[in-house]
Amino acid sequence: MELRRAGNSGLALSRLGLGTMTWGRDTDTHEAADQARAFIEAGGNFFDCASHYGDGDAERVIGGLIGTLFKRDEVLISTKAGSSYQNGSLVTDNSRTSLMSSLDKSLTRLGTNYVDIWFIQSWDPNSPLEDALSALDWAYTSGRARYVGISNFSGWQSARAISLQQANSAKAPIALLQNELSLLNRSVERDGLDCARNLETGFIAWSPLGRGVLTGKYRNGIPADSRAATPHFAPFIEPYLNDRSRRIVEAVSVAAQGLGYSPLEVALAWVRDLPGVTSSVVGARTCAQLQGILASEEIELPELMRSVLDEVSATL
Repeated sequence: MELRRAGNSGLALSRLGLGTMTWGRDTDTHEAADQARAFIEAGGNFFDCASHYGDGDAERVIGGLIGTLFKRDEVLISTKAGSSYQNGSLVTDNSRTSLMSSLDKSLTRLGTNYVDIWFIQSWDPNSPLEDALSALDWAYTSGRARYVGISNFSGWQSARAISLQQANSAKAPIALLQNELSLLNRSVERDGLDCARNLETGFIAWSPLGRGVLTGKYRNGIPADSRAATPHFAPFIEPYLNDRSRRIVEAVSVAAQGLGYSPLEVALAWVRDLPGVTSSVVGARTCAQLQGILASEEIELPELMRSVLDEVSATL
């Protein structure tokens, strides 16, 4: 698998990253190990996680694989802080104290003394940006994080954070942005991806398959074994089960049929090869599904097909 450098940093990530949002909850330890093994054998080196995934269990699963399935220095592990579930609701707290506490807990669950990339997970309007960024400085200078980044910030928020860090050489440089990007959600192209390219940071796309909708699995309803059929994932996927999304999914399916590919392969290749995208994070329920995703590495979309998909999915 191709490795891509993140902006002007020295960090090189596989152009597909393995998402672990379901690990420890919907994906048990044995299935997670099978997925990790297949991913590494395909040349992948980047595992993406967050402190609240599975209430910390996703990090524990990754920690259990270190030393048994792979050596610590053979992979890149990222995690995120600032978001947690409280009374069933996702709450954001980017105060310095909260972020620092979260990272130390993540390291304990992972069973390692550092992460390769540590992200602030989302913008917090109630915490001063400088306070949050000071936690990145602490993690970076203490060696707890080799690189730092920000996730789910808008373009101007990202540019502000990057500029504040660049203004002082003693501060931790922001190496990566991470935002949702797919044919169903291209809003970040307007500013976030452009910010990454112009300020020379890496960019990680999460949910490049439109939260699974672009695989075509929901064209004729909601399968009983799909994530949309589960109480905790249904609200996450429902926004993409609308008429606009259906039109795009149909276009992707027609393109895939004409090229002899699957809709998944077409949708993923479109995101993966956008200028400025360093890596695209994919998740799978089973190892068989992951094998299908990894098959997309072998394809490249013709420019004419990319243009058609650009037009069909254009954001007004």
